[in-house]
Amino acid sequence: MNSLKTATLRFANLATAATGACKRDFARSLWHMTKKPAELTGDHVTVLNVHKPSLNCTCGCNVHTKGERELVEFLAEEIIAERKVQKGKTVPTTLEGFSVQLTGAEVELVKQSDKEKVVITFNVNHTVDSEDEPEINPNADKPEMGEMRSKPQFEVDVIRGNSTLSFTCSYLEGEAQEGEYNDVFSIDEMCIYEGEWHDKIYAVAGDVLDGYLYDLLMNLLEEKGISNVFVEKLSDLATAHEHTSYIGLLEKLSKFSTNAK
Repeated sequence: MNSLKTATLRFANLATAATGACKRDFARSLWHMTKKPAELTGDHVTVLNVHKPSLNCTCGCNVHTKGERELVEFLAEEIIAERKVQKGKTVPTTLEGFSVQLTGAEVELVKQSDKEKVVITFNVNHTVDSEDEPEINPNADKPEMGEMRSKPQFEVDVIRGNSTLSFTCSYLEGEAQEGEYNDVFSIDEMCIYEGEWHDKIYAVAGDVLDGYLYDLLMNLLEEKGISNVFVEKLSDLATAHEHTSYIGLLEKLSKFSTNAK
């Protein structure tokens, strides 16, 4: 799914909240976009009930605007729905020997040994996509939705003393066919430098590397713990953190609108 469709999944309900099509099973659903305000049944017209937020401010003040009241009412339902989808999923403090550190949207995983330190870093912003297109059937109660997954680009730094071997990696699209073996991720770029990184350091793109050298570098990453299985678990971690962050954003938006003066 491209970025435009992803944006549609996430913001469709917020854009239509004021007109009433506003409850997502997983708040990033296309289902309500397929609903019509009325359906013809023979010679009769069946009008669908449309939710209209109350115009009375629940806190009893005369300060909040109509838009803020409607937004707060919608968010109250939306947060509950997202928490149900979350089902208690939390970001682990460790993953396959790596310690996990969260700083806002940034995630850092570190594994230290006597000889070297391996550091993985990524940001969950703008990383959510649906694995499958929703099959929208106007005669069905609900379309089949693909799972929302976070698959961020990530950096892998292998640090030995003052030297750093650095990889930029990305998730690959598609699934392996039966009898085939495909990597879950690829090396986008590789560089090695002394001290701190700066933009004058030479880096080579993964797709121009010698094929055998590329395979050897992938084997090296696997030896450092960056295997296909690990990278799948990394996506699970990123997905949990992105979803938690999304719920937190909704809660902050609700608080911001509620506390308007």
